[in-house]
Amino acid sequence: MKIDIKDFEYNGEKKFKIKNSPTKIKDYYESAEEYELMMAEIKDKIDKRQSMMYADSRYAMLMIIQASDAAGKDGTVRAVLSGINPAGISVHSFKRPTQEELDHDFMWRNVLKMPERGKMVFHNRSYYEELLVVKVHPELLKNSQKIPKEFTKDLDKVWEQRYEDIRNYEKYLNRNGTVVLKFYLNVSKKVQAERLIERIKDPTKNWKFEEGDVKEREFWNEYQAAYEEMVNQTAAKHAPWYVVPADDKKNMRLIVSSIILHHIKELDIQFPEADLARQATLLQLIKVIEQQNE
Repeated sequence: MKIDIKDFEYNGEKKFKIKNSPTKIKDYYESAEEYELMMAEIKDKIDKRQSMMYADSRYAMLMIIQASDAAGKDGTVRAVLSGINPAGISVHSFKRPTQEELDHDFMWRNVLKMPERGKMVFHNRSYYEELLVVKVHPELLKNSQKIPKEFTKDLDKVWEQRYEDIRNYEKYLNRNGTVVLKFYLNVSKKVQAERLIERIKDPTKNWKFEEGDVKEREFWNEYQAAYEEMVNQTAAKHAPWYVVPADDKKNMRLIVSSIILHHIKELDIQFPEADLARQATLLQLIKVIEQQNE
């Protein structure tokens, strides 16, 4: 079954309603073997195009991935990028802000890790946390973030200004040749609970579990509202959101990788070609190399 990425795309033309957005859809694969074959084929195509993108060195690609705990962010990034030439890709996972990061503006740490031309970069969590965690817990603005009081009197204004800052920044990135793709992995509360319990029961997964994850589940509805507004406020043609059903990890990874492939195929890229003079010079070097073996 063909994956139509438009089924998951929000580019500002339509409103995103999280309660109407499925967390599980019909599988695109019929067996684990078929899934592996499909992923291998998609990743091989991404790898070939990414090698061309790296050599062309004009475009960059930023891929932001946001989701609730246990939605499968780490596994998705690993599954999508494994087997792709590491020279042209990197991953940055953003945890709780450090003191140094808190001493700067809210986008600073992500800006430091933006992709250079020719490269693809995954940001596992991003400046959007400021409109998710911080929005659900606005006390962070006055406590750990130490934002001056005059800027936090009107919280609605704070959020609107941050949406505006992000919209402007992503437009700026696009104008400079960076493709911006944003993924929201939409997992159900029931499946999230199952995965959190599995992390507790399986000793090899205990390291993934944080006690705070349980506390945050009490704010499920608040986070759902925050995700919905995040998408609606920042979705644009030059920086679309893709809301991906996340209850089935295999399906989710197929969708994410298909979206990346679609966008990298749309880039006007090619391997640089040497002019006639350089080709002649290179041909002469063949003799030099052969003589070095004598």
